[in-house]
Amino acid sequence: MLKLHTAALSAALAASVAVPAVADPMFNRIASFPVAHNLPEDANKAQLTSSEIIDASEDGMTLVYSDSPLGAIGFIDLTDPKAPKPGGSVKIEGEPTSVTILGGKVFAGVNTSESYTAPSGKLVVIDLASRKIELSCDLGGQPDSIAHSKDGTYLAIAIENERDEDLNDGALPQLPTGNLKIIPVTEGSVDCASIKTVELTGLPEVSPDDVEPEFVAFNDANEIAVTMQENNHIAIVDAATGKVLSHFSAGAVSLDNVDTKKDGALKFSSKMENVKREPDAVKWLDNDRIVIANEGDYEGGSRGFSIFSKTGELLFDAGTTLEYHAANAGHYPEHRNKKGVEPEGLEVARIGDDTLIFVALERASLIAVYKDTGAEPEFVQILPSGVGPEGLVAIPSRNLLVTANETDLVEDGLGRSHVMVYERSEGAATYPMISAALTDEKTPLGWGALSGLAAHPDEAGKLYAVSDSVYRNAPAIFTIDATQTPAMITGKMVVTRDGAAAQKIDLEGVATDGKGGFWLASEGNSDKLTPHAILHVNEKAEIKEEIAFPTELLAHEIRFGLEGITTVGEGDEMMLVMAIQREWRDDPKGQVKLLAYTPKSKEWSAVRYPLESPEAGWVGLSEITAHNGKLYIIERDNQIGENARIKRLYTVALDGFKPAKLGGELPVVEKTLVRDLLPDLKNTNGYVVDKVEGFAIDKNGDAFVVTDNDGVDDSSGETLFLKLGNIEAVN
Repeated sequence: MLKLHTAALSAALAASVAVPAVADPMFNRIASFPVAHNLPEDANKAQLTSSEIIDASEDGMTLVYSDSPLGAIGFIDLTDPKAPKPGGSVKIEGEPTSVTILGGKVFAGVNTSESYTAPSGKLVVIDLASRKIELSCDLGGQPDSIAHSKDGTYLAIAIENERDEDLNDGALPQLPTGNLKIIPVTEGSVDCASIKTVELTGLPEVSPDDVEPEFVAFNDANEIAVTMQENNHIAIVDAATGKVLSHFSAGAVSLDNVDTKKDGALKFSSKMENVKREPDAVKWLDNDRIVIANEGDYEGGSRGFSIFSKTGELLFDAGTTLEYHAANAGHYPEHRNKKGVEPEGLEVARIGDDTLIFVALERASLIAVYKDTGAEPEFVQILPSGVGPEGLVAIPSRNLLVTANETDLVEDGLGRSHVMVYERSEGAATYPMISAALTDEKTPLGWGALSGLAAHPDEAGKLYAVSDSVYRNAPAIFTIDATQTPAMITGKMVVTRDGAAAQKIDLEGVATDGKGGFWLASEGNSDKLTPHAILHVNEKAEIKEEIAFPTELLAHEIRFGLEGITTVGEGDEMMLVMAIQREWRDDPKGQVKLLAYTPKSKEWSAVRYPLESPEAGWVGLSEITAHNGKLYIIERDNQIGENARIKRLYTVALDGFKPAKLGGELPVVEKTLVRDLLPDLKNTNGYVVDKVEGFAIDKNGDAFVVTDNDGVDDSSGETLFLKLGNIEAVN
């Protein structure tokens, strides 16, 4: 069993980031806006739509974002930041790539390329009040990022002329090259004839003939920082003259104790040597320092962010610390180990007395917040975001931060693109709700996809959880201290068979056996040669007994099997009770089995449980827990966001639980609604997650709920850990 520090961060992280004082104001999410709300009334509501790059009007009351799939610029009314309203959209011929607002005008870069070898694009100017397109300027290439100077006298546009990633594995060069456009602004308008082209060819060493500019930002001196991501290079350009003032490589970094293998296990034990930073976004901290997000694209991605002087001196690099914060919160994307959490977007803003740095982690679906100290930045907090955060804008006058989350998974029935709003105020951060400490080796414990929950029989606030087959090569039992806020994962045991991590199991339920060991429910899937089974493990998580399903059950199996396990009774009369998630082939529609197994007699029996009728998708069971004469059962649909309808806690009285032998008529139990969990899930001010997977009641009668984040795969990665209070008062 891994030994852990009790603090959320160890001295290893404290060397580069500091834990903020309790009294410091913190950001918390106050609203989420589904971008699909801006679709026209007659549009197909399943139309792909996205928020990518976002900006705010000068008064902070209107948000504007680029929507590439829809071919539009979207607007959001932020008059009430806790209740954003749709502001409609303006359709544009082409693919909007970026937006910025200056005065009463929206300036958008639009890609109109017919091919990679014939790139084209335009600058579109939209009146913010009337939403009318006023002007369009040919840019002579495919635009990416756009920004305006703080004094409102210039626009800068990165003309990327992006490469074809399928051609020669995306190797450079792929002509034509890109460049930087500088456009003077006079009284809020531009003259297309005044566009100045700054050539950057010859500057980077990687591919001097194909520079591919990515992102631009201005400082107060009207100097433009431009990243050339694939070339791992940065240039500083004077906006007035177009002169390149300096340019330099973003360099490389070597990382120890990182997870680099896509192997169904979180193991922070590998090395990466001389990894190019390959920055995406860039922002100025002041007139002399820039901060870059080291996403990586072509050959690199160093998983952090860095601060440079404008002459190229490296002042700070986050190393592994940023990624460790994500991993501690259960947001590490094991399925995308090449570039880890992929820092992509940035924002820098002076809010109150602090200059804050916001780093968007695209693959972890998190925002990391740091305080600029002039030296090493101070870690403040992490914020939950939607899937794939890319654009960020701070509104200092209103103490707000807004994120644009580009991924729209509507075609898979999953989370949609959202714009999320956060407010800075006095009080504690509400996220993460559950976290983990570092191990004695100063590396992340590694957790996620919590799929079952149980309470220690004798210690109040001590819980156990299991992870499902997302981590198929390291199935684990976690120890949780729920008396802390956030709840703290203090231990992890990998379930083993014959001395090695157990294979072909999918843990979906856990119960203590009263002897220091555990009963585990493993959901089977015959197509993947994973058996439906009950596992009995000792205090070291070593499998000592495997109980297969009887043939009477297996004859009717589908892949939706065990979801939760609990114990009823004591001694020879002790019975294991388990929930089957969905109807098997011998079940009447709308009824699922609650299975019972008596270890002493090895007898199986069952009852049927009546399900609610779904409005869409399916409804099934996710957890079962025995307490004080009742079986507590989580019943949920598989719907997410606004489509979610059924996330409920029911009880079945044990007095009425009379399981019958398999193969005959099974009695149908009566259920009683205890709590609708939808309001609890909505209280996070995000969108409703689908997988409410764990429920437990501790020795004192306090109830806890946990959600499964799917290992951050096609998911926001949020794990909600709800403390419902005493079960007798839960209703």
